[in-house]
Amino acid sequence: ALTDNKSDAGTLTNPRISAGVDPSSQPSGTVRISQEKLQTIGVRMGVVEKSAVTRTLRLLGRVAPDETRIFKIKAAVDGIIKEVYPVTTGSTVKKGQVLATYYSPDIYAAQQGFLIALSSDRFRSNLQVQVTESRLQFLGMSASQIEELKKTGKITENIALSSPATGFVLARAVSPELNFQKGEELYRIAELARVWIFVDIYENEAKYFRPRVTAKVSHPQLGKEFQAKVSDVLPLFDTATRTLKVRLEVDNPEFLLRPDMFVDVELPIRLPPAITIPSDAVFDSGLKKTVFVDLGNGSFEPREVEAGWRFGNWVEIKNGLQPGERIVTSGTFLIDSESRLELAAAGMVGTLSKDPVCGLEVSMSKAEKAGRKVLYKGRAYYFSSDECKVQFEKKPDHYTEKP
Repeated sequence: ALTDNKSDAGTLTNPRISAGVDPSSQPSGTVRISQEKLQTIGVRMGVVEKSAVTRTLRLLGRVAPDETRIFKIKAAVDGIIKEVYPVTTGSTVKKGQVLATYYSPDIYAAQQGFLIALSSDRFRSNLQVQVTESRLQFLGMSASQIEELKKTGKITENIALSSPATGFVLARAVSPELNFQKGEELYRIAELARVWIFVDIYENEAKYFRPRVTAKVSHPQLGKEFQAKVSDVLPLFDTATRTLKVRLEVDNPEFLLRPDMFVDVELPIRLPPAITIPSDAVFDSGLKKTVFVDLGNGSFEPREVEAGWRFGNWVEIKNGLQPGERIVTSGTFLIDSESRLELAAAGMVGTLSKDPVCGLEVSMSKAEKAGRKVLYKGRAYYFSSDECKVQFEKKPDHYTEKP
């Protein structure tokens, strides 16, 4: 967490530095900038805090029909389309709604056999009636038309092709007087009372999409929200996008969500307590990540940090910062430029040496002038602070034996 404030670096002081401290006591690269200049370049500050983190992972999802609720209407016999009703791809149909009619010689002959079985009294209670009726159902004749055939005894040439469910027409391959063959797909209908939503995530985000976790789905134009759950099915890896495809399942009783629609998916995530700061506060040079710590009186120390996870504009800091410290959250690039100039000037004034305790680069001339030089076993060591010098003098072998 981070408490954000305006650029008021000059109004607060840090116990580590005061107006009368020798600049050589400050870490290498520390710069001092006037209050007027801070306001000009738009520097903003914030106080570092450690707390539990709640973030929302926002992703783009694509609606897809539930594969277990897709109905493919295929021709059971050879035939010809006689009449096509005004149902096209994208239309919503109800269960039992007639889509088209067709004629087939095979069904015509099967109707004749069924009527013959019914007309004979000695076969009325026989299996022959059941067998011929089952054949008509197998060839695509609906139950209502079979009942009509029983009542009227008249053979019909136009067999109705009805929708097996209430849903959405995904595909249509019929037209009047079209000859079709057995096995050809004529219609494809998806029941949309329940749909799938696919989202692409990176591998480091997969741990948050556990099975049965609830996510919020919304469409900006529909103005309605849905509760979706992560499927038990493992995510599929897409070699083209190098991402994982996670499947969410959502109820859609009003059929508002249609296939191939794009929706917004929000997944709330609660992380353990950690230090998090805005990503703009971290200056990433490619080799290291630096945060500028406010030392008070307009002085800023470049502090190398170790970053962890990243969510949106927030970054976890594993090492390098402590709660209560003030850092620069905006304008880091300009302060980094000033810090580099300071390091260049220090290099021209005198050679830089690394503090064996804290690892900071120290101006040898400034450290010697401040009395932070120690001779040990014939070698000179320079320190960025008195604390580092005292620590070294207690255990010199511990620091000099390091590679």
